[in-house]
Amino acid sequence: MLGRFDKIAMVSASVLIITCTLLTQACMVGPKYVRPSGPVPPAYKETGALIVDEGWKPAQPADAVSRGKWWERFGDPQLNQLEEKVSVSNQNVAAAAANVRMARAAIREARSQYLPTVAVDPGITNSRISTGFGKTLGIIYSTFSLPVEASWEPDLWGRVRNTVKSNTAAAQASAADLENVRLSAQSDLAADYFALRAQDALQQLYDSTTRAYQEALELNRDLYTSGLGNDEAVAQAETQLKVAQAQDTNLGVLRSQYEHAIALLIGQAASTFSIPVSVAKLAPPSIPLGVPSELLQRRPDIAAAERQVEQANAQIGIAQSAFYPNVTLSASAGFQSLSIAQWFAWPSRVWSVGTSLAETVFDAGLRRATVQQFQAAYDQTVANYRQTVLTAFQQVEDDLSGVRILGQVIEQQDSAVDAARRSLGESEVRYKSGLDPYLNVITAQTVLLTQQQASVSFRAQQMAASVQLLKALGGGWDTSKLPSGKDLAAGPSRSAVSFPSAGK
Repeated sequence: MLGRFDKIAMVSASVLIITCTLLTQACMVGPKYVRPSGPVPPAYKETGALIVDEGWKPAQPADAVSRGKWWERFGDPQLNQLEEKVSVSNQNVAAAAANVRMARAAIREARSQYLPTVAVDPGITNSRISTGFGKTLGIIYSTFSLPVEASWEPDLWGRVRNTVKSNTAAAQASAADLENVRLSAQSDLAADYFALRAQDALQQLYDSTTRAYQEALELNRDLYTSGLGNDEAVAQAETQLKVAQAQDTNLGVLRSQYEHAIALLIGQAASTFSIPVSVAKLAPPSIPLGVPSELLQRRPDIAAAERQVEQANAQIGIAQSAFYPNVTLSASAGFQSLSIAQWFAWPSRVWSVGTSLAETVFDAGLRRATVQQFQAAYDQTVANYRQTVLTAFQQVEDDLSGVRILGQVIEQQDSAVDAARRSLGESEVRYKSGLDPYLNVITAQTVLLTQQQASVSFRAQQMAASVQLLKALGGGWDTSKLPSGKDLAAGPSRSAVSFPSAGK
């Protein structure tokens, strides 16, 4: 049976724990978090110009193509296969996923402070009493002990709760960073892929050009052999052919570099990776813009910046809790005996229950300075958030104008190619009629090749602008895909975020 003092101690401890628990739920210091406002324009400036432009029109938000796999808008099966490998094998994505896992562990570390710490310290000690005090004891004895100690610091002022909030916001920011890294890798891959396809188009152009130059050289040789031409025209035609062949061969350097860059993005060794040559017309897809306010929910970098603001806000509360006293509850119980036979007997029980209160009475302004430091850090994150929003709108407008203006440039350039082709035809007729020297034909051929190169280049630029526009719009991601605090605090199987394996 419990003794009188045992009962009093247990009742006192229970009352103290209940009281502290109620206080824990009632008191919490620190500012309440309010999402900062962002400079959101009423509409995109370039939208009106795009609608008027017949060469490119934005799609409606209800577009049937999956917004998650934004690259499918380009309708390129080879690109689709490559993009699927980014989330699985890209090592930058794997590193960002590891950061999220570390942030999730930090949440669980903070939450562990809600509960008491319990330790067990069993021991067997052999001792001898000294005889150096004029006594003849010299007793040797053994002490058998099995104490269980518990200590708990109630979260009276919200320090632990603010720490959990801070770590949760940090983990959500890491999850948004992961999506931003993933989106960057995907957009880089698409940009490199279309740049590679532009090289394929240039290769096709130079291949056809060198064949035409070879035919022109053979014609001039035939004319020279028959006495209707001269060796100067032959030399000029041969020079032009060799220059075109050298330029044709040189295209392989840049193409191989784009191929190697794509291999890196999909986590594959460049030595074992190749993309077959393919020539297709480069044309940008229709892109749903939505309204500017949606951009705040669709950009992972904006989401990360906003989560960092809440993290900084919670840090202020943690710093302010230092102004209040800390209460620590401690208790220990167990068995202690001089005999192993009586070690676990009820009379051998020992226990203690206590509480302590600690309050800093003088710190020379340390706590006040710490609060001011975190308040300044909060203001910094707010400014960073607004700057991120402004940058996002700048990027959207840049890429919208790029797609629109390059569409006009391509139309004009195609007209220039047609004119250069007509000019070459006239020059060839006049040369074969003996009216003009072959140098006029070479000049017309050079002009046509230059204009055709420019046409391919402008189309490649427009494709790059389309990829960057999709990236600037968030690539189909939105903040609803951010894991909640419950998901982050739970085990990996309940996570709302998919993580690639670094070992794949």
